[in-house]
Amino acid sequence: MTKEAPPKSLKDHNRVPLWTTIAVNLVALYGFSQYEAVSTSGLKGMLAGATGLVPMALALVATTLANGFLSAETKAGLVFLRRRHALPGHRAFSEFAVKDSRIDIEALRKLLGKDWPTTPDAENRIWYRLFKETENDPVILWAHREFLFTRDYAGFAALFLVTFGPAAAFTVRPPSVLALYLACLALQFFVVRQAAATYGNRLVCTVLARRGAAPVKTTVAKGNRKAKGAPSETAS
Repeated sequence: MTKEAPPKSLKDHNRVPLWTTIAVNLVALYGFSQYEAVSTSGLKGMLAGATGLVPMALALVATTLANGFLSAETKAGLVFLRRRHALPGHRAFSEFAVKDSRIDIEALRKLLGKDWPTTPDAENRIWYRLFKETENDPVILWAHREFLFTRDYAGFAALFLVTFGPAAAFTVRPPSVLALYLACLALQFFVVRQAAATYGNRLVCTVLARRGAAPVKTTVAKGNRKAKGAPSETAS
């Protein structure tokens, strides 16, 4: 018998799309750097300017190395623009639970009882517990995957600004084209950061909504006993 391959983690699923974004950004940098050469000499000018790949390669190496120093907490701070209690789970019950009409607050209060959180750290801890109970729900799995991808992409986008930006200063001419490229880098970070924040907030709300809507325990009418083999709680 052969062993089954272990299931891929969400990060493994996101690895190819993330490296694709890096490749696209590198191609964009090269394209902008060859604007002047192409405008004067055509495609031959682009081939002749291949030496400009040196600072780009250094920028790529710097980006890859710097990404290894970006912790999950740092990326969360970039996405949610907060230094402390950055994750939306820190505001799951005090903010999101009262804003999302899908969430049955009374059901959650009944479920948690005396464990109802009153501090940001407790909110995140209790929310994470509920998340682990429902993480295999297809809707939650999708939201979690999209959040992880856009969060990591936002981290790379921030690094592109501080690595590809300086590299462009040495390779992109004229200044108007350089300004356009830098504006594209800034726009990329803004859009991806906003998308990551949206997916993160949606993940928190969906977990609360699904867990609050979980069916209650079922019983058998005869003898008022629990049905054999029936689960006591199920995440919908």
